[in-house]
Amino acid sequence: MEFKCLKNIETSFRQLRLYCFVFAGICAAVTVVSVVLSYRFAERQRQKIYVLDNGRSLMVALSQDLAQNRPVEAREHVRRFHELFFTLSPDKAAIESNIGRALLMADRSALSYYKVLQEKGFFNRLIAGNISQMVKVDSIVCDFGKYPYDVKTYARQRILRESNVTERTLVTTCRLVNTVRSENNPQGFMVEELNIVENRDIATYDR
Repeated sequence: MEFKCLKNIETSFRQLRLYCFVFAGICAAVTVVSVVLSYRFAERQRQKIYVLDNGRSLMVALSQDLAQNRPVEAREHVRRFHELFFTLSPDKAAIESNIGRALLMADRSALSYYKVLQEKGFFNRLIAGNISQMVKVDSIVCDFGKYPYDVKTYARQRILRESNVTERTLVTTCRLVNTVRSENNPQGFMVEELNIVENRDIATYDR
């Protein structure tokens, strides 16, 4: 009986020792993970600068590549706006969806242009004639030497009808201003004073 009791005690001791080793291993793993995460967090914090605005508000700005990324973001904003605003299909819901998303990236100048086309029956003719319109942006020239940024965009339109295809030039100018980033405006820019300076046929060929 005593032998069995001693054996049970020894078994319990071994189990306790095993549990201690497992617990120590878990603690060590948690410690290592915590150190790694803390180091990464510290590295991210070192990449930020904190600027006091007249001693009142605290603004956080990314110190790395912010100035370098803005020109890239500006061109992407302009490119995406043109793709949404000038790419049209003979479907009212699709037109309204694209135009609606584009108008979130621009001021009232784009809305005014849209209303003019709407009043002239442009979209109704597009739908009735089963006509599609696509745009390809060739180049975007931005002047980042002054603010707001002056932008000139060179693109081509392809108008697809049932019988033929028409290619047109599309040259626009606008100004870019900074605005708050959002899901609908991830680059944080706003197109202002949109102006179409050239939009003419350059070729028509049968399909």
